Amino acid sequence: MLWIEKYRPRSFDEIIGQEKVVERLKHFASSRAVPHLVLAGPPGTGKSVSVECLARELYREHAEENLTIIPTSDLFSLGKKFLEGEERYSHLYRAEESLLSNFKRIIREYSSLRPLDAEFKLMAFEGASSLPREAQQALRRIMERSSRTCRFIYCTSHPSAVIPAIASRCLPVFFSPIPDPLVESHLQAICTAEARGGCLVREDQIGLLVAAARGDLRKAVMLLQVLAESGPGANLLSISMTETDQVATAAFSAIRAGDVQAARRRLETLQIEYGLSGREVLGALGDVVRRDFNDPRIACALAETDWVLGHCQNEYLQLNTLVSRIAREAGNVRRPG
Repeated sequence: MLWIEKYRPRSFDEIIGQEKVVERLKHFASSRAVPHLVLAGPPGTGKSVSVECLARELYREHAEENLTIIPTSDLFSLGKKFLEGEERYSHLYRAEESLLSNFKRIIREYSSLRPLDAEFKLMAFEGASSLPREAQQALRRIMERSSRTCRFIYCTSHPSAVIPAIASRCLPVFFSPIPDPLVESHLQAICTAEARGGCLVREDQIGLLVAAARGDLRKAVMLLQVLAESGPGANLLSISMTETDQVATAAFSAIRAGDVQAARRRLETLQIEYGLSGREVLGALGDVVRRDFNDPRIACALAETDWVLGHCQNEYLQLNTLVSRIAREAGNVRRPG
């Protein structure tokens, strides 16, 4: 069993590092006055699990029936293929209609269903930043019509992607990265619980996992399980490196080899195929630079590009410029011909 599920919080008291958020959600549950919500914060900070705990606090044994979770990232990346494979949508899905039409029908149907032994139900959208603008416009109208029977909750790492028409109807709740000491104590508690099963992870390795997680508790627990199951000879760097980290590492390796064009193609891959914003690409590249080539001139180039990205229209152009500048600072640009 995955440890992220085994040690997933089942109540508000088990959520760590989000005391103010938990206090507010507890108040909503006790007063039974829940507004529409936008839960915003980095991945792995407790947004989705807080929705589940809120449902349990509100509905007790009827929590599952009164909570609908829509995985919007999967829905809009896979399209109709996702709907065709989901049995719970089979009675609403129409193959001859567009994805957006099917989405609106499903949301209208689920939001209009009478809640079970409650005044209203909850509908949560995981990865709400993946919702196209047209879908959000449709949701705005549905929210207005079904506010008596349903409360809408948008979970997102990018709150700016939620259109103003929806954001203005929701109360924003912000989740901060989990502090490193809390992440470390949580990992140590898991190690203690798993010691009977042979979980052998050294103290210094836990510290490295905490640093790699950077406030993402889910990532920290996943890395801990992988490390524990890989044995004492496991490479912590390869374990903690995500697929996007690998692409960023390959891009920087190309820069150091003087192949600017290859580096630019890899960074564009992060934006186009992986959907990272310019600043997210910059962050991934910055992690590689700090680890492999910690030079103050390159740090200045990264900082200046970060500022420019907040004041420009073309992120591709600015990242391409950054690649050329880093290659120049490293003194290893490949000359044509």
